[in-house]
Amino acid sequence: MKHNRSQPDDVIRDESRRREHDAENDSTQTGSFPVIRRRRRIPSIGDSSVGGRLLTSLLIMVLCAMLGFGYAIQLNNETSTYETMSEEELTRLITETSTQIQNLEQRKIELNTQLQSLKAAVDKQKEAEKIAKQNEETNGILSGRLAAKGKGVVITIKQGSKASIDAATMFQLIEELRNAGAEVMAFNSVRIVTSSYVADTDDGLECDGILLTTPYVIRAIGDPQNLQNAVSIAGGVGSRLEVKFGATVKVTSSSSVVIDEIRQSRQFTYAKTVE
Repeated sequence: MKHNRSQPDDVIRDESRRREHDAENDSTQTGSFPVIRRRRRIPSIGDSSVGGRLLTSLLIMVLCAMLGFGYAIQLNNETSTYETMSEEELTRLITETSTQIQNLEQRKIELNTQLQSLKAAVDKQKEAEKIAKQNEETNGILSGRLAAKGKGVVITIKQGSKASIDAATMFQLIEELRNAGAEVMAFNSVRIVTSSYVADTDDGLECDGILLTTPYVIRAIGDPQNLQNAVSIAGGVGSRLEVKFGATVKVTSSSSVVIDEIRQSRQFTYAKTVE
């Protein structure tokens, strides 16, 4: 009977120990089901879009300030040298400079060649213009369109006492002067050209349609000595004028014979100048 009464007490104690054991098991962490703890999230300035833009702007301002500062230092650095450059950088810089110098020298040669070509062309053009002008002046003088001045002689012939001077003798005198080198001549007021003629008329001599009066005066530009010899040579035209016609012939040398009589250019109806 004593044994039966103690059994309910043992049951109560066993139940109490089981409950305590279950409570301990409930609070124990197992490897199969670990407890995961969440970290607290620390907010940053880049979490929001406004904050991101602000940070970007700030970085850009800093970079601009640094670039501006560096540029200002470079401009103010008047005593900058190449001491801080490496050997490789110096070699590259020398190579680039040499290449630029060679290119500039080549360009200089090309420009000088072009300049010489232009000068040669200009000189040729000037020479051609000079020759054309000289030819124009020469042709103008020969054709009687231009006045002339130079060394020469002035021949004065007074009417003969034996007979009137004929056209053939005066024309022969003009031809003798041409053969002696006369470049320009005038007979009284008539400019002598290649087509000039002398004719006899009832009133005297006529040259290129103009009636001439005595004394006859011929002005010729050329070598004075040669021209004077052509007139005064023994047996020449001067002697013939004096002997045959009884005329008085006077030859005067001059360093400045002016022939300002000119002839108008002939007007052609059908012929045209070839350019």
